[in-house]
Amino acid sequence: MTPLFRRPIARRDPAERLVTLVGKPGCHLCDDARAVIEEVCGELGVPWEERDITRDQEMYDRYWEQIPVVLVDGAQHDFWRVRADRLRAALTG
Repeated sequence: MTPLFRRPIARRDPAERLVTLVGKPGCHLCDDARAVIEEVCGELGVPWEERDITRDQEMYDRYWEQIPVVLVDGAQHDFWRVRADRLRAALTG
């Protein structure tokens, strides 16, 4: 019987990732999420951006009940509460 070998999973350089915080002004959960994102992205050298749902109707329609929403490379990663350990794992794994 031939042993099965797993192909190594290609890991992306964190600096090539993009984290997006989708939120709105005056949102205390967004403030908490921003602090976590600033910490983790700063530590790993990952660029991040913030999108305001009050200025983007499509984002508003999609996310208004979930903010803050965190996207990693455009895909939804988390919402409401952002955990540093989960975000760090998503960016380095």
